[in-house]
Amino acid sequence: MTQKKPLVIVTRKLPDVIEARMDELFDVRLNKDDHPMTTAELVAAVREADVLVPTVTDRIDAKVLAQVGPQLRLIAQFGTGVDNIDVETARRRGITVTNTPGVLTEDTADMTMALILAVPRRLADGARYLRDHNGEWPGWSPTWMLGRRIFGKRLGIIGMGRIGQAVARRARAFGLEIHYHNRKPANAVIEKELEATYWESLDQMLAKVDIVSVNCPHTPATYHLLNARRLKLMRPDSYIVNTARGEVIDENALARALEAGEIAGAGLDVFEQEPTVNPRLIGLDNVVLLPHMSSATIEGRVEMGGKVIVNIKTFMDGHRPPDRVIPAIM
Repeated sequence: MTQKKPLVIVTRKLPDVIEARMDELFDVRLNKDDHPMTTAELVAAVREADVLVPTVTDRIDAKVLAQVGPQLRLIAQFGTGVDNIDVETARRRGITVTNTPGVLTEDTADMTMALILAVPRRLADGARYLRDHNGEWPGWSPTWMLGRRIFGKRLGIIGMGRIGQAVARRARAFGLEIHYHNRKPANAVIEKELEATYWESLDQMLAKVDIVSVNCPHTPATYHLLNARRLKLMRPDSYIVNTARGEVIDENALARALEAGEIAGAGLDVFEQEPTVNPRLIGLDNVVLLPHMSSATIEGRVEMGGKVIVNIKTFMDGHRPPDRVIPAIM
């Protein structure tokens, strides 16, 4: 007798090769038009699905989880962060949560380094000028479009995990001096390799470095970690880059600091109220804004989908999925 395939509901469109493989393995329901699912649609999904495959934009909170059907036993997140999921409520309801760690390290580090270069060197300003002036400009001038040199500057990394370390390796190749703040010092071998200086005090590091790179997850402890008080510790010729989570920075405080010239510029790929961007930031020329695309590579998305499939298949075969975030209470 053929075993019944689990009903897997996917909240957003995934790469074609991943959707095709899911269709082979599972009774899968896909989001072909890639519309952001409403809360009502998410509730309907958790009432019916054996497995839910959400993304970071889907808020699977306690209200949604209160509606789960008895058959839902796995939430297989398409993404590394799970701050969109109320994992404690899921745990209490006997639902296992998995994610896709390790896949996006290099892609995110690439984009972080791109912003570290783009903001001080005013790449967006130059591109915008040419587009606004039909490809014409006044010609070379000793004082036109001046930015800041990257080589020799001090980079302060907040969060020395996989991505933070990958950023540090790239930054060293560009001649930056590596400083970092973390809950605890990195492994001595890593510190030696990166020639990195550990700062137990975030406040002291912020006052010391030229560029701050946010590479920590969003947790209750890191919510608005960079608030108005801490932003004032940074020098007026310093820059901030965030490719982690928007909630780590108080955006209104950041906008005020940028407007007042208390910080020279910022490069942001994530925002507090995604997909909405703070209008105060949109109006600033000293900010490079990206639509959460640090992980947006074909290779990365396919690898993420592959991990989701392995997690689902392993779980449905009765084994512990390799990327389990929390064990369910059975």
